[in-house]
Amino acid sequence: MKLFGIGSKDIGIDLGTANMLVTLKGKGIILKEPSVVAIDKKTGHIVATGSEAKEMLGRTPEQIKAVRPLKDGVIADFTATQLMLKNIIEKVCRKYNCGKPRIVVGVPSGITEVEERAVEESVMQAGAKEVYLIEEPMAAAIGANLDVAEPSGSIVVDIGGGTTEVAVVSLGGIVVSHSLRTAGDELDEDIINYVKKEMNLAIGETTAEEIKKEIGCALPLMTTMSKEIRGRDLTTGLPKNIEITSDQVQEAMTESINEIIEIVKTTLEKTPPELASDIMEKGIVLAGGGALIQNLDKLLSQKTGMPVYIAQDPLDCVVKGTGKTLEDLDRLKSVLINSRRR
Repeated sequence: MKLFGIGSKDIGIDLGTANMLVTLKGKGIILKEPSVVAIDKKTGHIVATGSEAKEMLGRTPEQIKAVRPLKDGVIADFTATQLMLKNIIEKVCRKYNCGKPRIVVGVPSGITEVEERAVEESVMQAGAKEVYLIEEPMAAAIGANLDVAEPSGSIVVDIGGGTTEVAVVSLGGIVVSHSLRTAGDELDEDIINYVKKEMNLAIGETTAEEIKKEIGCALPLMTTMSKEIRGRDLTTGLPKNIEITSDQVQEAMTESINEIIEIVKTTLEKTPPELASDIMEKGIVLAGGGALIQNLDKLLSQKTGMPVYIAQDPLDCVVKGTGKTLEDLDRLKSVLINSRRR
């Protein structure tokens, strides 16, 4: 029995803490926006979503609230999430004439039943006909072109904005998984704290993220890189420019990166021997924005003694996985969490 009909109206969503991506069957990825929404407090109406709203973070007047409604991979602000999803889904449906679409949403593997229901309710209220959930590491594995339906083990490490998801998949299911609430956002926070403590300078999340993306590394680079940053001098209270190096950023992020490596090692230790030998042969696949941190693959390989590969377009793996699941549903329907309690 098919869970739902396959047509061009089916939508896949990666509801990420940092970014929201949408794929439409037959069209590929049609939308990539930061998971940020700006709301007028008086009227409750949306002022902006995505990039436009992200620009407003920390810069809004009193009557406008710019928020990231997802924290650590789950819904922290239900109303804001609902408004953001409704806005995005309406925008997509209007442009592509979807009517009431069937939607598959990527969610963290550590999500609780209460959080699952919150996601489903948000998507249903945003105009969906049916909602199905898929665990993010499974979606990432499918999006990274791993054959998850085969009786052979694969391991994927998906480092997103709010969570790091590590999962061993085989025969269309997750055999062992761990979800760690240390990921991209935590690394940004590490940089903010380091700059404050070591350089006496206050910087915001956006600056920290730019530093991480441009010169962040898990092991020293062949040639040290540097970046000029602007913040507020904590002594004088005035704006100040300073230079930060890739070695300093590596030092700032060391503790959190070690936590990510430890959770990968823990997952490997709990993997059944037969699947462990498959993984030794295939290696570890890195997905998510965190996969782009320079030398993280090298450090993970050093610490586990296994080959580590960065997935093609690691930022898009989860949303691509939701799209591929829609395309090959008869074979992959076992990967869905059919958590609408009927």
